[in-house]
Amino acid sequence: MKRVFITGASSGLGAALAAHYAAEGAQLGLLARREQTLSDLRATLPHPERHRLYVVDVCDHAALAAAAADFLQQAGGIDIVIANAGVSYGTLTERDGDLPVFEKIIATNLTATVATFTPFIAAMKNQAAAGQRDLRLVGIGSVAGIRGLPGAEAYSASKAAVISYCESLRIEMRRHRIRVVTIAPGYIDTPMTQLNTYAMPFLLPASDFAARAAKRIAAGCSYAIIPWQMRGVSWLLKLLPNAVYDFAFARAPYKSSITEQQEIQKQQAANHAAMD
Repeated sequence: MKRVFITGASSGLGAALAAHYAAEGAQLGLLARREQTLSDLRATLPHPERHRLYVVDVCDHAALAAAAADFLQQAGGIDIVIANAGVSYGTLTERDGDLPVFEKIIATNLTATVATFTPFIAAMKNQAAAGQRDLRLVGIGSVAGIRGLPGAEAYSASKAAVISYCESLRIEMRRHRIRVVTIAPGYIDTPMTQLNTYAMPFLLPASDFAARAAKRIAAGCSYAIIPWQMRGVSWLLKLLPNAVYDFAFARAPYKSSITEQQEIQKQQAANHAAMD
């Protein structure tokens, strides 16, 4: 039975990954801030009694480490750790008041990824020394981390940093036979992307993303872009000279700010209430 620990598990990619691994018979450690949403998720999973819930903000590193220690003890080890927790808001350096938003995005998307992996590495090294060969640390980057997107300065920076961080960690863990896998999603249909007000090419259902990501994780791929169509887009973006890239994206739509997202969420809630 696989033992899988997932942060940001209450919705979106995390919930989809939880459903996928639970269907495969895994024992899960599910961590997120929202207790009721986590409980509702567990109730939908096969063998809910197997899965442990941790109501923790990933920016609380002591609480995160305590949750990891509890899961290691209860599960008797670990096979896969997925640092999935993340936030995405439009940010502008010129905008008064956005610096705290920058800090929140970096803390949640990057620093918490490090804090998620740290308490598991010693256990993984011991398991690897005992002969286990299918150990995985999984970081969730983004296609947005391949080149900086206007209006998403903090998000692009945080995901670029996750990709580079996981590459460094991958090399370090290689001699211990621990695989570090970086998954870079394109547009996946989740509550986060549902707040976007612009077109999202190759939009993929979260359940399809989870199935494809799990295959890459099982194979121990060092880096995978999902869906596959975004690989070509990403390759092209990396090759474009700065002048061409700047011209092409000068009028690209900006991601909504935290205030604008809150307004969108209120409107969505009102629309749902009206439909009910």
